[in-house]
Amino acid sequence: MYNRLIILAALILGNLAFSQKYSTKTGTVHFEANVPLFEDVDAKNSSVATVLNIKTGDIASIAMNKNFKFKSALMEEHFNENYAESSKYPKAVFVGKIENYSLEELNTSPRSYTVSGSLTFHGVKNNVSSTAQIYRKDDKIYISGKFSAKPAEYNISIPSVIKKKIAETVNVDYNFELEKI
Repeated sequence: MYNRLIILAALILGNLAFSQKYSTKTGTVHFEANVPLFEDVDAKNSSVATVLNIKTGDIASIAMNKNFKFKSALMEEHFNENYAESSKYPKAVFVGKIENYSLEELNTSPRSYTVSGSLTFHGVKNNVSSTAQIYRKDDKIYISGKFSAKPAEYNISIPSVIKKKIAETVNVDYNFELEKI
């Protein structure tokens, strides 16, 4: 299944010259929507497929929604059934570009770049932008960054009975260790 995700991500990026691609199947995406005094709303997905075209800075990531793991099994069930509707919308997809990217400028010191593109989640596509730290070491490329999103922007309704237990803004962070394919 993960090989299909990598192939799909490569197709999204277009040019299939494999010498120009770096990828991972074990990237992580973590999100939290915590509110003080209530149970943490916190999940992590450690099997995110990501592909980077090292010549152009084009990047694509695919996360299967059912792979987000919560501390509470009940919270995970609610996420998949009521909010993400994972059986109807099984994946989150980001397609974008690293702005002002240059492979020649990457070295062992992390450098800040803006990553912009579109995130499709819950059947809704929105533009997102984040600041990412990117560096290259031992023939790997490391990318980490953060952004925030609002459930309402993705047509996710939070029932009024629990609305005060979930933050209006969800903080998302990601980490990818990419290897040449």
